[in-house]
Amino acid sequence: MGSTGTVLRELRGAQKTAKGVSLYSRYVNRPAGRVFAAGAYRMGLTPNQVTLISAAFTFTAIASVALVRPSPGLAVAVYAGLAIGFALDSADGQLARLTGRGGPDGEWLDHVVDCAKMILVHTAVLISFRRFLTLPGEAWLLLPLGFLFTAVLTFCAGLLREQLGKAAPRPAADAAAPVSRLRAVALLPADYGVFCPVFLLLGDPTAFRIGYAALALVHALFLVVFLAKWFRELRALRTAD
Repeated sequence: MGSTGTVLRELRGAQKTAKGVSLYSRYVNRPAGRVFAAGAYRMGLTPNQVTLISAAFTFTAIASVALVRPSPGLAVAVYAGLAIGFALDSADGQLARLTGRGGPDGEWLDHVVDCAKMILVHTAVLISFRRFLTLPGEAWLLLPLGFLFTAVLTFCAGLLREQLGKAAPRPAADAAAPVSRLRAVALLPADYGVFCPVFLLLGDPTAFRIGYAALALVHALFLVVFLAKWFRELRALRTAD
């Protein structure tokens, strides 16, 4: 087993492509995940064990949103739990590529945890709205439900696009295209890592509601763009056949 520095260098060479990845994931979450992956490798953990540790951080933070009255201290704790969980979510895949121990079971487990995370985080916000916040009107309770719908539909539609598109070879020109910095910036609002900091506003109910609503609107707009893009791409595959 090599030194931590050696493991980190090997992990840098086992990264997924940066194409279609936001600046946060590229320059913050993946490097943090690389450090966690190196630590996990040194400890002899498997990728699936790292996935479960990620889930523990994430679901503890989410449960706190639903069960604990909002405060500045809770806001920091929730953000830390979500951010660490997200970094560990990157670490499991990096560890799998480093060790060659990845497989369908690990990919399945990772997607199940991701799906559960998306459902539960917005459910927890709904519970917190109902239990702890004085809302301007009952209609505000629809906001987490709408955000939940948007998140799950984006997740499922994206997975389907990926699976249905695997049968067709990727055009060589597209595969060789350089990574777009503009696209990486444009994708920032849709990145889960940019969503997590909204929970730093939990100590101020009004600020949290406004910030959460703004992100919900942005994600809804991205959903429309993504659905149109994925539909065109899949239709083009049918035409090519």
